[in-house]
Amino acid sequence: MATIIDGKKISGDIKNELKDKVAKLNEKNITITLCVIQVGNDSASSIYVRNKKKACEEIGIRSISYELPEETSQEELINLIQELNQRPDINGILVQLPLPKHIDEDTIIKTISPEKDVDGFHPLNVGKLSLGQKGLVSCTPAGVIQLLKRYNIPIEGKECVIVGRSNIVGKPMSMLMLKENATVTICHSKTKNLAEVTKRADILIVAMGKPKFITGEYVKEGAVVIDVGIHRNENNKICGDVDFDDVVDKVSAITPVPGGVGPMTIAMLMHNCVETAMN
Repeated sequence: MATIIDGKKISGDIKNELKDKVAKLNEKNITITLCVIQVGNDSASSIYVRNKKKACEEIGIRSISYELPEETSQEELINLIQELNQRPDINGILVQLPLPKHIDEDTIIKTISPEKDVDGFHPLNVGKLSLGQKGLVSCTPAGVIQLLKRYNIPIEGKECVIVGRSNIVGKPMSMLMLKENATVTICHSKTKNLAEVTKRADILIVAMGKPKFITGEYVKEGAVVIDVGIHRNENNKICGDVDFDDVVDKVSAITPVPGGVGPMTIAMLMHNCVETAMN
């Protein structure tokens, strides 16, 4: 019987640990402030922003939000970020993605001070990760590592296959697994004979953006499967990149969608906010 990896529980544990850290920092008159900027009113983004504010409240972090109109210019957004970079009372700056088409995401990410880049997307933080140096790490991959560790799933020496090579999940995930001494293979849309490669995996991490694509035939008996995808199917039900029902009886452990990796992203964002105050 597969272990169902409970991301809600683990994220709750992490938030409780952070709550204690924040309380201790408050005793030393250190307050932590996260600033969230949203441009436009994309409904999914609004839900994410609301969840981030709620998580801040839960652990005792002050949050400030800027909800800017869709027509905000790139220059206006850059000026706001530069102003926040200079403010000593702001620890973390997060610009909710996606941004409207007329704003270049790369330019905006580079504008955020690396020390305040709680998303871990700044090239300097990505570079530190690839060199194995200390920096702020992309939240979703960091959350996956916490799930594996807190479920005592061995990583060292294991064959890990990552499906997807995005800058937000696939690439940083590969670096983190290398840091934990796994043997790492990255697959993508041009990979030939995908099932042959994924079947080698002791740990299969899927972040490809295709609903229920990974079925039992892609998975080795007894593997650990981490599903980073999130979609709504034709019946408006949430599902992942992995066909959970088809895979669950074959694996030793698996993350459900929802309730697996999702809650970990915000928990690790809160972790990054606390890190900025402790450095």
